[in-house]
Amino acid sequence: MAAKSASLIRARRLWTDTPFGEAAVSFFASRIATISFIVLVIICLGALLAPLIAPQNPYDLTKLSILDGELPPFSVGGDGFLFIAGTDDQGRDILSAILYGLRTSLSVGVISTSFALVFGLTMGLISGYFGGWVDAVIMRIVDLQLSFPAILIAMILLAVLGRGVDKVILALIIVQWAYYTRTIRGAALVERAKEYSEAARCLALSNARILFVHLLPNCLPPLIVIAVLQIGHAIALEAALSFLGLGVPVTEPSLGLLISNGQEYMLSGQYWLTVFPGVALLSTMVAVNLVGDQLRDVLNPRMKA
Repeated sequence: MAAKSASLIRARRLWTDTPFGEAAVSFFASRIATISFIVLVIICLGALLAPLIAPQNPYDLTKLSILDGELPPFSVGGDGFLFIAGTDDQGRDILSAILYGLRTSLSVGVISTSFALVFGLTMGLISGYFGGWVDAVIMRIVDLQLSFPAILIAMILLAVLGRGVDKVILALIIVQWAYYTRTIRGAALVERAKEYSEAARCLALSNARILFVHLLPNCLPPLIVIAVLQIGHAIALEAALSFLGLGVPVTEPSLGLLISNGQEYMLSGQYWLTVFPGVALLSTMVAVNLVGDQLRDVLNPRMKA
């Protein structure tokens, strides 16, 4: 038993001595970050497993009953089913609609952020490495885009593209890429002046190899933090656009649509139609932002408040 305990302690020390292990220990040293991470994992699992754990498919018209419409939380429907979060005017289970809406919100946030990250870091590396007129053109485009509110650009794009999940993702990619470009460009300028970069150029390595093999790994830490925070930003933008009627169509699940549909019933006392989707959206955004803040502190302790 003692030998086994000693082996476990030794293995734990070896793991914590690795960069990943040290970062993980620093991350979970914060109680708020740990709780936020757990909440975020629960939200992601609930969204991922929505078809399996949701009490009903809220967007299958054959599963809805108008007789179960506008039931308050913890009401029992005509078939004996318990609606924990109540129902809307069509008899749609609010809890199920929230789980399906989280799937849409998280999918839009992760997919749009991932594509914007890849495009933005590529443009930022090119801008910072080559400089000159290439840098000037790219940064003027970035400055022009960042001078306008993100939601305004997204609204204009969706007014042209139309409604749909794919259209929202495309609009958010266009909205987000400039943030990554500006960040990676600043990091690339610093890394380009270092000795290892000059040595790579003296060895006549290709520009692509210098950019993506030597410069990129040293520019990633700030991008990871921004990417996590931008997921929360993208989720908020999708909800706002859907709330305004420009994002996801009414036939698709969306937390923004649920909040929009329920706001007109607030004065009549049917709070659950808006409050529960709003709490789910707020919890998701807060959890993502708190996890991103802790990642920032772990990856760059000098930024710690």
